[in-house]
Amino acid sequence: MLTLLDDAIATRADDEGGFGVYVHWPFCQSKCPYCDFNSHVRHGGVDQTRYAAALVRELETMADWNPDRRPISVFFGGGTPSLMEPSTVGAVLEAIDRTLGLPADVEITLEANPSSVEQARFEGYRAAGVNRVSLGVQSLNDADLVALGRRHDVATARAALALAQRIFPRVSADLIYARPGQTTEAWAAELGEMLAICGNHLSLYQLTIEPETRFWDLAKAGKLVVPNDDAAADLYELTHALTTAAGFERYEVSNHARAGEAARHNLVYWRGGRYLGIGPGAHGRILVDGTRTATATHRMPEAWLAAVEAEGHGLAEREALARDMIADEYLLMSLRLSEGLALDRYAERAGAPLDAERITTLIDSGLLEHGNGRIRIPQSARLLTNAVVRELMP
Repeated sequence: MLTLLDDAIATRADDEGGFGVYVHWPFCQSKCPYCDFNSHVRHGGVDQTRYAAALVRELETMADWNPDRRPISVFFGGGTPSLMEPSTVGAVLEAIDRTLGLPADVEITLEANPSSVEQARFEGYRAAGVNRVSLGVQSLNDADLVALGRRHDVATARAALALAQRIFPRVSADLIYARPGQTTEAWAAELGEMLAICGNHLSLYQLTIEPETRFWDLAKAGKLVVPNDDAAADLYELTHALTTAAGFERYEVSNHARAGEAARHNLVYWRGGRYLGIGPGAHGRILVDGTRTATATHRMPEAWLAAVEAEGHGLAEREALARDMIADEYLLMSLRLSEGLALDRYAERAGAPLDAERITTLIDSGLLEHGNGRIRIPQSARLLTNAVVRELMP
């Protein structure tokens, strides 16, 4: 029988998977060579008062479109949100509370880089209402941190993690593996070290070489070589073995947590929930006139800022999603989770159930498990997730 990772979270989430607010802060001190996120360096500085006012205004506009929703989570992502002044974070949270209402048990996460951490700033975030920090450690190897373009060293990362754990109730850390030249022995030692100090949540991402990044250019020129598929698969399986032995469950392809410590905001995405996306380059899924609608704001900060100040929002795209798009998106996202896909929820969104014969074939092949009204991909087939999803797509 399948069980949910966290029944309390599942109970709070409604039949749409819950509701959250995502706030994008696009600014960084420098651009990492592997990063294809919407992030920008502004050496002349950022007018935080002006951006804070724009974030609040866009939030107020979008909240009017979703007046009946109370968020179970708020997530400040980037970019580097730990470059935000605590007063900026506080202003946005006050606006969310005023317009939508923040439940007492809401999860409020802020991403932070160890290089931009200081005690007074962390204490300011905590006072503003942040109760969870996601720390971008990325590596516990100084040479690899340099290669990844990070501005911190291992000692700084350790100190930042210890500081975060003293100030915030919940702390997560990120690491990147399958780095150039990385062996299973080196990764086992590094991950073991992180498991000893990380707390209750780890996001462990395989390095991917994305187009339009510095690493992409280096790889095309033959100057950057990452582990091949077989070596990367070995690192993936090792990751699962070590985290499981340490008491962590892989509740999503790249995310591992002790019981009750799953990231609630990301579960909104993976369970097919709704969320407001505010700030430059933010994406959202909201209801407009009863129709699930995809939104995206202007990516360039200056264009977004001008639009918000002129119109009250920075939307560049707003698309009513067709039923098949809604169902496909839910299929793709939910099968990343260890809890899997709720068959009745899929059928409601698609207007028809998944093909029973395909499901049976995949179960007989060991690529799916079924129970409690759900299907999920077993750990033994996780490396084939994309193939399983393609097979199930109508």
